[in-house]
Amino acid sequence: MSKQVPLAERMRPRSLSEYCGQQHLLGDGKPIRKFIENKQLPSIVFWGPPGVGKTTLARILALESEAQFFQLSAVDSSVKDLRAIIDTARKLNKAVLFIDEIHRFNKAQQDSLLRAVEEGIVTLIGATTENPSFEVISALLSRCQIFKLEHLELNDLSRMLKRAIDHDEYLKNLDIVLEEEEALIAYSGGDARKLLNLLEMFLAQYAENKTIVINNEKVKAALTEYTSLYDKSGEQHYDTISAFIKSIRGSDPNAALFYLARMTMAGEDPKFIARRLLILASEDIGNANPNALLLANACFQAVQVLGYPECELSLSQTVVYLATSEKSNSSYKAIKLAKQLAKEYPNASIPLHLRNAPTKLMKQMNYGKDYLYAHDFENSFVNQEFLPSDLAGTQIYHPNDSIREQEQRKFLRKRWKDKYGY
Repeated sequence: MSKQVPLAERMRPRSLSEYCGQQHLLGDGKPIRKFIENKQLPSIVFWGPPGVGKTTLARILALESEAQFFQLSAVDSSVKDLRAIIDTARKLNKAVLFIDEIHRFNKAQQDSLLRAVEEGIVTLIGATTENPSFEVISALLSRCQIFKLEHLELNDLSRMLKRAIDHDEYLKNLDIVLEEEEALIAYSGGDARKLLNLLEMFLAQYAENKTIVINNEKVKAALTEYTSLYDKSGEQHYDTISAFIKSIRGSDPNAALFYLARMTMAGEDPKFIARRLLILASEDIGNANPNALLLANACFQAVQVLGYPECELSLSQTVVYLATSEKSNSSYKAIKLAKQLAKEYPNASIPLHLRNAPTKLMKQMNYGKDYLYAHDFENSFVNQEFLPSDLAGTQIYHPNDSIREQEQRKFLRKRWKDKYGY
C-alpha cells in the first residue's frame, strides 16, 4: 500500500492471527471462535465503541467463512443500494453484508433487510456504537445475535503500535526509536484507529529527522495542539460525552453547556445525549431530587417528538437543571452492592413467610405462613424479616446528606432503629 493510505487502514488485520483483543468472543471455546471453526456464521450485530475492530472482525469472518463480502455505510446508503446487493447475493453461494453504523438506518431501510436475512440470501453483520435495543428494530434483532465488543486492553494497543512500526512498509524504513508508549496509548482512549492516527501525526512532525525518538514528553508536546482539531472530526465522541457527564455530575452548568454545544454542532444524535441524561438522573442525582428523572424523561420524549434543532432548548434546559440539582449516588451504590451480594449468596433461601402459596401443597409446606400484612398495623409498618437469613440485618441502601435523603434516613431510622444502621 502507498503511504498515502492512512496508517490505520494499511495496518488493518487480514487474519485472526493479526487481530488484537476481544478474547471474550475469540478465545478458545468462545462464540465467535466456534462460528469460525464450524464455518457456520449467523447474522450478527457488533455493539461497541469506535476503533475496537468491528469492521475488521466482520471482514475476517467473511473471509474465514469463504463468503463474498459486501459493505455499506448506513450514513450514505439507500434502500436502492441494499436491493442491488441483495439481488447480486441471490446468485452467490455465500454472501456477508456488513452495514456500518446500522443504528442510522431508518425503519424502512431495516425492514428491507428482513426477508433477505430470514431466507439466508445474505448473512448480516451490523456494527453500531449505540445500544441496538434502542436503535435496531425488534424484528431484525430477533434474527441476529448481539455481541458487545470492549475497549482494547493496554497490551493489545501496545502490540498494535509495535506491529505498525516494525511491519508497515513505509514506517519500517524509518529509524524510529520507541522509548515510551504510555502517552500515545493514553491519548488513544482504547481506540486502535485513533492510536495509529496519532502515531502518524506525531511522525509527520519529525519527518526530517534522521532518527525519530518517541517518548511521553515529545508526544504530549507534539499532540496537544492537535487535540481540539481531532475533536472536531467527531472521533473523540466518547471523550466529549465523558466530559459532558462529568461536568453535570460536578455541578458545572457552564462546562456542561459547552460540551452540549460541541456535540450538537458536530451532528451528534440528540437521542444519544438524552439517554445519557436519563442515566445520569438516576446514577448521580437519584433520590436527592426525584424530579430530575421526571424532567430527563420528559426531555427524552421531547427529543423524539421534536428532533433537532428544535429539541436543543429542551436539552439545554435539562442540562442546566441536572447540573444545578443536589447530587446523590446512593441508589447507584446500593444496586451495585445488592448485585455483589446476589452473586456471593446465589442460593440464599427466601423466607417462607414471604413466599407465594398458590397451591394447597405449598400452603402445607408453610409457604406464606406467618406473613404480616403491613397495612394491618399502625403506620402501615410491622417489624418482620424480608432478607434471606444469610443476609439478615445487612444494610444495602445508605442515604447521603442531601435534604431529601436525610428525610428517608429519618423514616427508616424510625422503623428499623433496632435492625439497620440508619
